[in-house]
Amino acid sequence: MWLMWASWLQVPAAYLVDLVIGDPPWMPHPVVGLGKLISFLERLARGLARTERQERVAGIFLAAFVVGVAGLSTWLLLYAAGYIINHLAYTLSAFLVSTTIALRGLAEAAQRVRRALDQGDLQEARLRLGEIVGRDTAGLPASEIIRATVETVAENTVDAVISPLFYAFLGGAPLAMAYRAVNTLDSMVGYRNIIYVNLGWASAKLDDIANYIPARIAGAALVAAAWLTGRDARKAWRIIRRDARKHPSPNGGIPESAVAGALGVRLGGVNYYQGVPSHRGYLGDPDRQLAPSDINDAVTLLHVASAIALVLGVAACCILGRVLRSLRPV
Repeated sequence: MWLMWASWLQVPAAYLVDLVIGDPPWMPHPVVGLGKLISFLERLARGLARTERQERVAGIFLAAFVVGVAGLSTWLLLYAAGYIINHLAYTLSAFLVSTTIALRGLAEAAQRVRRALDQGDLQEARLRLGEIVGRDTAGLPASEIIRATVETVAENTVDAVISPLFYAFLGGAPLAMAYRAVNTLDSMVGYRNIIYVNLGWASAKLDDIANYIPARIAGAALVAAAWLTGRDARKAWRIIRRDARKHPSPNGGIPESAVAGALGVRLGGVNYYQGVPSHRGYLGDPDRQLAPSDINDAVTLLHVASAIALVLGVAACCILGRVLRSLRPV
């Protein structure tokens, strides 16, 4: 029965659902529930852990429990739906996978920043930017607002689209939801600072591992997207090879370098988090100044790279399906 839930047909269906309706604010979202669970368990862990070692152990249990709950509860829900009617399980699985994808939401959030910049409203642009980044946005000039938006679109090409698609193709809604739990854990407790250095260590490492392969798929897809849209694909590939390792994340530097090279701009620099400066290595060459239109271009690369990844996933499933059918005894 698990093959029904992992059916590759559900993944393009989920992709289209997200593309058409996104995440309406009135619709309950599983990530909200995951966030509340993580917050509760964090408070519980901090109340029980007394030493740094205990915090690390608590962080391991926190990550394992949340990911397990996300995957297992999704599996049980689909199992129950399958007993009622098979089509209900298919439909529910496609819907659940769609909630793990955030293509439309990411693109719209970036465009809200761009529209505010076009209107010359820096305060509104900073406010909109603060909805999608963790860095401090107060007082940022236009060039830094653009840089931050392009960087978050590039990096979230992996987290918001390519990784959910990858895990949905591998294991349907249960595995996609488990990935979303990993990503939510990293965004809430995976910060590498004194507050979360122990409790969030396991979550941060798990996120690095989970995104390792999808980030490299995203890098290749972004290079292909650059070529298909008439941007500098050769430079995108060169900048990945030259600069991706400068990023503090083993994965984040790949999509950011690809976009920097494709657009002919330089990303990276000094970001502030709760007033504390953090220098990120420079990615790309400063061939020209960043402009609001670069946000549009980054969103275009996001859409095209995501479509490429979807097509590759469908093709891989078709090939695998034919191979498996050929191995069946006649």
